[in-house]
Parts: sequence; C-alpha cells; structure tokens
Amino acid sequence: MDEKKLTYCVIWVKLIATEICIAFVFDRCFMRNSEKDAKEMGERRERILNEGFRLFAEKTIDPVPMIDVANAAGVGIATLYRYYKVKSDLVLEISTHVWTKYTEANYRQLQELRKQDLTSLQEYEYTLDSFLDLYSNHKDILRFNQFFNVYVQNEDIPQEKMQPYYNMVNMLRDHFHEIYQKGLEDKTLRTDFSEQTMFSVTMHIMLTAVTRYAVGLVYVLDDSAPESELQMLKQMLLEKFTVRDVRI
Repeated sequence: MDEKKLTYCVIWVKLIATEICIAFVFDRCFMRNSEKDAKEMGERRERILNEGFRLFAEKTIDPVPMIDVANAAGVGIATLYRYYKVKSDLVLEISTHVWTKYTEANYRQLQELRKQDLTSLQEYEYTLDSFLDLYSNHKDILRFNQFFNVYVQNEDIPQEKMQPYYNMVNMLRDHFHEIYQKGLEDKTLRTDFSEQTMFSVTMHIMLTAVTRYAVGLVYVLDDSAPESELQMLKQMLLEKFTVRDVRI
C-alpha cells in the first residue's frame, strides 16, 4: 500500500473512531439525562401527592383548589395539570398511594411477627390493633378517608378510574384471607362465620369507629377516653370471633 492510501486509511479509521466516541458520549449523556428526568418526575409527583394529602386532610377536599396544591408542592399549575387532568384523578391517586403505603408497611410488620409462630387469633388481634394504631398515630389518614368517601359519592367518577383504589382494598382482603385460612387449620379463630362476613364486620365496625373519633363525629363526655372505648370495641370483636375455650 502506497503512503497516500495509507494516509487515507488512517484518516478514515480516525473518523470512524471519533464518530463512535461521539455516539457513545451522546448515549451516556442521554441516558443520564433520562434517568435524571425520571427521578425528578418521581420526586415531583411524590411532593404533589404528599402536599395534596396534607391539604385535603386538613381542609377537606372540595374547598381546596388545584392551584393551592401546586403552590404547596412547588410546581406550576400547568405542571400539575400535566400529571392530573382533573382534580378527581389527583384525589384518587392520593387515596390509593396513602393506603397502599400504610397497608404494605403494616403487612411487612405482620410478616416479621409471623416468625414468632403466631396463631390465627393473634394475627386477627394484630389486625384489630392496626385500626387502633391508625387512630393513635395516623389521624390524618382517617380524616382524609372520611373526606374522600364524601367526595367520591358526590363525583361522577368512572368505575375504571376507581380500579386502582379497589385493587388496594383487595390487597387488604388478601391479607385477611391468609389469617382466615390459618384459622381453618389451628382452630383458634371461629370459622363458622364466613370469611366475607368476618372481614366485612371487622373492617366496617373498626374503620367506622376510629374514623368517627378522629374526625370528631362522636358525642364526647367530659370523662370520655377514646382509646379505652376503642379497646373495648376491639375486645368485643375478639370475644365474638374467638373459638370457645381458647384463651385470648
């Protein structure tokens, strides 16, 4: 190969190598920017959900305009509407987000306790204690839930948009199913009641009670002690669903 052709080859190889390097650097930068954008979008959405939850739990849902949520989250109103086309979309995602987060943490704790070989009755008691924990440590969730129920009843929300929320409720049902199935085996929990009946009674009675106390929809006497009254309600359900001669 003569010197001129060799020079052309060297130049050609250098050009190809340069293009490869440029493409590599571009891809890396684009990847980093995409990851950064995704992270920022996730953080922005989390702020919106957290601030929306705080405002709705404090002030109820209807009176709070979207601009207040945007300002509290530190985003523009146009950005908020890019995430949520209508207010009901935001409200539904907040409810699903908050309850999923609490339910998953609660279930992880139950999984840890199961290492101690709990009976089904003990696991059922843990479920009841979870409602008391909501009242003691998460009144904001209970207040939001009350306002959410009223809001949903007044809004014409398509069923398909409600599905993520229903999926969260089904997650609670699945967790309860595990407890009931254990009751069929260890005989410490009454299973002459159907699983659906026990789940429905437990959820409705306990959630209604702790919510009404949290929101203030109860007649309170000067010497009333909400925690003691809720403990009594818990004890009544335990006695109702405990197999006779099993020590609570």
